[in-house]
Parts: sequence; C-alpha cells; structure tokens
Amino acid sequence: MTDRRQFLKAFVLGASASMLAWGGKLAAGPLNRSGKLVAGPAPRTPATAAVRVVSTWDFGVAANRAAWTILGKGGHALDAVELGVQVPESDLKNHSVGKGGYPDRDGHVTLDASIMDADGSCGAVAALEHIEHPISVARRVMERTPHVLLVGEGALQFALEQGFKKQDLLTPEAEQAWHEWLKTAKYNPSINSEVHDYGKGGSTGMPGGVNNHDTIGMLALDAHGKLAGACTTSGMAWKMRGRVGDSPIIGAGLYVDGEVGGATSTGVGEEVIRNAGSFLVVELMRQGRSPHEACKEAVMRIVKKRREASKTLQVGFLAMNRDGEVGAYAIQHGFSYAVCDAKKQDALIPSQSVYTTSYS
Repeated sequence: MTDRRQFLKAFVLGASASMLAWGGKLAAGPLNRSGKLVAGPAPRTPATAAVRVVSTWDFGVAANRAAWTILGKGGHALDAVELGVQVPESDLKNHSVGKGGYPDRDGHVTLDASIMDADGSCGAVAALEHIEHPISVARRVMERTPHVLLVGEGALQFALEQGFKKQDLLTPEAEQAWHEWLKTAKYNPSINSEVHDYGKGGSTGMPGGVNNHDTIGMLALDAHGKLAGACTTSGMAWKMRGRVGDSPIIGAGLYVDGEVGGATSTGVGEEVIRNAGSFLVVELMRQGRSPHEACKEAVMRIVKKRREASKTLQVGFLAMNRDGEVGAYAIQHGFSYAVCDAKKQDALIPSQSVYTTSYS
C-alpha cells in the first residue's frame, strides 16, 4: 500500500510539473504543427505605432476629420470612432447612413451599428428606429449592459431609458424617393451606388441619388497604441421589414483585436455575414498577412464561392494592423477609403479590386 501511495504521489507531482511546463508554452505563444513554440506578437509601445484613422468611402473624409479632433490631442480611439461616424449619421445628404437613410419597403427607417474596443469589448444595435445616433446607443450597450446586441423595439426602449431623444428619421427627400420607388417596387441594388453625387440622382434616377447598400466603417489607432472600430448604416434601401445586414454583427461588419488589428466591411452585408468577413481579415493578419493581403484573401473567398453572383455585387474590406499599416480590397472597381494622420488629413485612396471595370 505504501509503494502504491508513493507511486500515485510521484505521478501527480510529475503530471503537475508537466502541465505547468505545457502551460508556460501556451502562455508564451501558440505551437505549430510540429509542436514547436511560435512566438506571439511582440509587445507594442505607443512609440512604435502610427496614430491614424481610416474609414470607408468619400464621406469618410469628413468623418475622419471629426475623429482626428480627438486623436490629434492624444485622445482615445474609442471616443474618436464614435464621434467620427456621427458625422455621416447626421448628414441628411447621405442616404445609406443614419438620419438621411432611405427606408425599408414599408417606409420605416431602421438603423444598425456596432462598436468595438481593443480588448474585445463590443456593443451593437439592429433595426433601431427613431434615434439619430445608433453608434452611441451601441456604445451604451457595450458599457452599461451584459449584452452585445439589442434589436428593434428593445433597442429603442433601451435608448430612451438612456436619455436619447425620439425623432422621426424619415426625411422629406427620403420619403419622396420611397414614393417614387413604390411606383414599380423593383428591388435592384446598384454596385457602388454610394459614389454618386448626392442630390443629382443615382443609377435609377431617383431623387437624391441611390445609396441602397452601404455603410461607414471606421478604424482608429491612438497615441496609447490602442485600436477601436465603429460601423453604422441605414442598410439597404427598400429592404424587407426586419432585414439586418453585416454592420451590427461583430465579426462580420466589424472586428477588432488589439494584439493584431481591426477590419470593417462595406457592400452587400449578406455576403459578408456568410463569410464572417471582418473576423476572417483579422485572423489572416494574425497569421502574418499584411492588411492588403488579408482583405484580398477575404474578398477572393467570396468570389470563389459566388463566382457568377460576384459580377453583380460589391463587397469591400478595409483593415489596419496594430502598427497602423492600412490595406483594402474589393470585388468591384470604385471602392475608396479615407485616411487621416499627422501627415495627411484628407487622403482618399482608391482600392484595388477583382474586377477593374464594374459590371453594373
């Protein structure tokens, strides 16, 4: 019996030592297929990172300027992205984001938004009505509830409890466009509709242009070396009542990992959701790809799965890694993104794409 007890004691002590040694390896970094330790990301100090904010489309320029009023003074990325995307949310000429957004086929303006910090904290709202700044409600969800996503009437109830003011979001211009659409009630999203000049009519000739499937996604890196992201939209114009796209879905329209980088998406949300697009981009960067390479690979996965459909739809990804390196890629020609830092304030950069000429 004594020998057996001594054996068990020795076994337990040996196993514990092995587990501690194994745990040490896991703490230091992941293992490759051969069982060898792979070094994880090196610790970053603020001095090694570039303070920068990037966002999708040309309306991202004005959004970036607002974000820079915080970043340029050493403020935090989370505050910057919230303030930045509030600009298009309040822009009545922007028919794919916020208060000026086109309604669903029943005439309801519903808004989606998400926000995410470097440590994985996140919040989102979907199908929210009557609130001008869904991004701020999303932040309250993150900071004041145990949840990530609130939707519909529950999201509105929460917003009102938090002091947000209820208002009618259907503008006269958007209502006029909706009534014009009702004459035919044809649902035909247009590629890169968001690049049409506001107020000049889009590809369907409706008043105020056609922004029927877009969003603003923003990523920021602050002087403290912290990343944050935000994404907000009014979704597809004339969508089915209750439709929700990728923008409020963490891992689809937005994903941020402070040890790696962040990504956001634009275009047809259903395609992004099917591929967990922004999460995929961040994981590809974790594997060593640059932001541009990661965005391109994520786009190509959509194209390979949806070869014919991809000729008539747009999806684009925008990413920034933890050192401030930026990259983007899209299915269709025409996607652009805005960059703002200490050296350039209003840069608008055309993204590379699978198709150099749109099929639309």
